[in-house]
Amino acid sequence: MNIVDVMTDPALFGNQFGGRSWSAWRSLLAGFYGLKTNAKKFEQLTHRKPPKQAAEELWLAVGRRGGKTQAAALLAVYEACFNDYTDRLSPGEVATVFVIAADRKQARSAMRYIRGLLQSNPMLEKMIVKDGEEVIELSNRTAIEIMTASHKSIRGYTVAAAICDEIAFWSADGANPDKEILSALRPSMATLGGKLFALSSPYARKGILWETYRKHFGKDSKRILVAQAPTLTMNPTLPKHVVEQALEEDPSAAKAEYLAEFRTDVETYVSQEIVDACTIPGRVELPPIKEKRYFGFVDPSGGSKDAMTCAIAHKENDLTVIDAYRVVKPPFSPESVVEEFADFFKSYRVRTITGDRYAGEWPREQFSKRGIKYEPSAAPKSDLYRDMLPLLNSRRVELPDCDQLRRELTGLERRTARGGKDSIDHAPGAHDDLVNSIAGVIVAVNGRRTDFIFSC
Repeated sequence: MNIVDVMTDPALFGNQFGGRSWSAWRSLLAGFYGLKTNAKKFEQLTHRKPPKQAAEELWLAVGRRGGKTQAAALLAVYEACFNDYTDRLSPGEVATVFVIAADRKQARSAMRYIRGLLQSNPMLEKMIVKDGEEVIELSNRTAIEIMTASHKSIRGYTVAAAICDEIAFWSADGANPDKEILSALRPSMATLGGKLFALSSPYARKGILWETYRKHFGKDSKRILVAQAPTLTMNPTLPKHVVEQALEEDPSAAKAEYLAEFRTDVETYVSQEIVDACTIPGRVELPPIKEKRYFGFVDPSGGSKDAMTCAIAHKENDLTVIDAYRVVKPPFSPESVVEEFADFFKSYRVRTITGDRYAGEWPREQFSKRGIKYEPSAAPKSDLYRDMLPLLNSRRVELPDCDQLRRELTGLERRTARGGKDSIDHAPGAHDDLVNSIAGVIVAVNGRRTDFIFSC
C-alpha cells in the first residue's frame, strides 16, 4: 500500500487523515513518494512540478498547529509497518525508524501519536512485539524509536527512515546540533536507502533548514523536495482569528509561527570564524601570575535549572585575556558552589567580583561570608554582549579552547524589536550560562565598573 492508501483507507487511517482538512498533506506526500497528485496544490506548496519518482528527502517549513507532529507519527508508522526491509538486514539486525524531537516533552508527544495510530488498528496492533517508553519493536524486524536531538545517540543503528520534528529548534548545550545529527544519520541510512523527513516551523535565516530551503526550494531536484506552507493551508480547521490576533500582537513572530516565513529580525550575533580567531588552541586555563591584576564575574544560579558560572580575566596590553572559568551544572548545592568559586577567586587574588543584581541578596551575603565582595550589576546582559562584540571583531580577546563557550557564543542572536531596538540573547531552548560570565568579565576588564547585569 502507498502513503495515500494508508491515509484514505477506512480500514486504516482514513477516518483521521482522509478528510478535506488533510488534502494538502496528501498532495504533498503523494508527490514526495512519486505518486499521482493534485499538481496545482503540490506546486502551491513547493513552487515546482511533482517529481516523476520518489524523492529521498522532504524538508517542510510549515506553520504552527499545521499538523507536523501527527504527520511525523504517520510517516513513522508507514515507513515501519508498510515496507519490507528483511532482505537487506543481517541476522539479528533491526531496521529503525527514528523520530527525533527538539526535547523530551515533544518526543513523548510524538510517541503518543505513534502508539495511538498503531493501537487504533487491530492488524497493526498485532505487530507490536514490545512497547517501551521510547521504543516500539514490531514483528517485521523494525522498530520505531523516539529520541531528543543528539548526534551522540544515533551511531550504531541501521536506519530505515528519520523524521526530524521541529529541526529549526533543536538545541544541545547552547547550540543547534542539526548538521552534526544529519552527518551522523546519513551513513546509517545508506544500507536501506532510508528517507529523511524534516518538518518544522521556520525560525531565523540560519541552520540546516534555512540552508536547504534557500538551496532547493522551487528547484526540480530529484533527491530533495522542499515545501513551505502557512498553518491554514495545512490545517484549515484552525480558527482564522487565532492567526489574525497573533499577527496583530507580534507580526515578526507570527509570520514565522503561522505564515511559515523565516524571520528577518533575528540575526547571528557573531560568526564561527571570529570566535575561532579569538580562541587559543589547546589553552584551557592560565595559572595566576603575581604581577597581573585580575577581574572576576559570576552568574549565580539556584541550582535546579541553569548552570552557575564564573570567569576570571586580565588585561595584556590591548588584549583581554580570559584566564580561567568554572561551570557547575545542575543539580547542585548553591552554597557549596559559592564556596568553590570563592576559593577560585582568591587563588587569583580577586576580592571584589561583579554579578547579577536580579539574584537578590543571597549571592552577596554568601560571598561576603567567604571574604569576597559581590557588587551587583546595573545594565542588561544584552548590553554586555553588545559591548563585547567590537572586542571580538577586532580580535582583542583571547578565549580559552572550550566547546561549550564556542557553542554559546555562536548560538547568540540579535533580535530587532518593533520599536527598532536591538537585543541580544540565546536562541529559544538554548543557554548562555558560560558566555554570560565571559562577557561580564571582558567588559569589567575594559573599564566598566557598575554596569554589568545578567538575567537568565
